[in-house]
Amino acid sequence: MKTKAVLSQTEVTAILDAARSEAQNNGWAVTIVVADDGGHPLALERLDGCAPIASYIATEKARSAAVGRRETKGYEDMVNGGRNAFLSAPVVCSLEGGVPVIVEGQVIGSVGVSGVTAAQDAQIAKAGVAAIAN
Repeated sequence: MKTKAVLSQTEVTAILDAARSEAQNNGWAVTIVVADDGGHPLALERLDGCAPIASYIATEKARSAAVGRRETKGYEDMVNGGRNAFLSAPVVCSLEGGVPVIVEGQVIGSVGVSGVTAAQDAQIAKAGVAAIAN
């Protein structure tokens, strides 16, 4: 059985484009981050015109979504040959926020959004994830 290991650059771009479109259609100036399955940022964009470096919350949301999902079944995955990139991720202080990207039961990344309410950021993140759904 072939499993998908990583998000391609094309998929990262599609996620970011769809999330940005959802945010802009609703008039929300937010920060959007796409991360790999270990929580390491692959793309970061702020829609409020500020410097990308000042987006700590969205980065942490994306990281905790990926890392948190991996840690919930970490040992089981390692024993069964699952990916364990989360072991190299920075320490996570919270497992809240963010939406994991799951393909065939495998977490391959996540999307985090900051700057709006929890329901609104989930709506933006889910729109991004839906852009690459099979």
